[in-house]
Amino acid sequence: MGPTIAVALKWVPLHVEVDPLTGSVDADVRFAGSSAADRAALEWALGLAEATGGQVVAATAGPADAEALLRDALAAGAHRAVRGAAPVDAPSEVVASVLAGAIGPVDLVCAGDHSLDRGSGSVPAFLAAELGCAQALGLVRVELDPVASDAETGSVPSVTVRATRRLDHGRREVLRVEGPAVLSFEGGTAELRRAPLAAVLAARTAAIEVTPWTGQPDPRVRVTRRAPYRPRPRALLPPAADLTPRERILSLTGALTDRTPPRTVVADTDEAATLVLDQLRAWGYLG
Repeated sequence: MGPTIAVALKWVPLHVEVDPLTGSVDADVRFAGSSAADRAALEWALGLAEATGGQVVAATAGPADAEALLRDALAAGAHRAVRGAAPVDAPSEVVASVLAGAIGPVDLVCAGDHSLDRGSGSVPAFLAAELGCAQALGLVRVELDPVASDAETGSVPSVTVRATRRLDHGRREVLRVEGPAVLSFEGGTAELRRAPLAAVLAARTAAIEVTPWTGQPDPRVRVTRRAPYRPRPRALLPPAADLTPRERILSLTGALTDRTPPRTVVADTDEAATLVLDQLRAWGYLG
């Protein structure tokens, strides 16, 4: 039997509306889905499974609405789908813990390098810590590095891949990664295959495993009120009563207030820092 390759998918709203007065966010679940990075990770997982004769387990952490994302993965070729029940706003470490418990022991985990809602890219790192394995991030390509099976026992060792990751200044780094490991891919590195109609219809009624939510909401951050940002009002003294309307407008707008003219300074690091501090003191920001 070939290796088991899990792909971690995140269900996020692809279109939201924000009330400009209250700051409330309205996300329509009908337009929710996965990011381009997650779709690329699913395609890489499917390709590795085909090359090794393995199976792909599509996993997500979220509410029941997220099962639509898993059915799309089943239609594309995933063999199993599992959802770890978790709150929509769960922090990254909780999401990783739920995913690790849902997928169980696997040979490889493929994931996108960031999601569309927060974009921190921290879930793959937390997931690797939960599974106690290595992580390769920022990948743009992965190739199978075959390892011969044990002739005596007939067992198949963990899958090994050659992963190419992006570095700064257009450079690339090639890693030899032996499973179990977590691989996170950039978006656009692979285009998810089109699911055939028969697979789409079969995925509608396919069984999806659900692991219950056993944790507690994270108490570290307590949201008491949501509202748009409003800077503190600044008290302005009224203009003198004997001013003309034009002078009153100029006084309110500060058009005639003396200001420090801008200047360009060419200096070394120490001198530039001293000039910045002197200017802050002149403006009253420093004592």
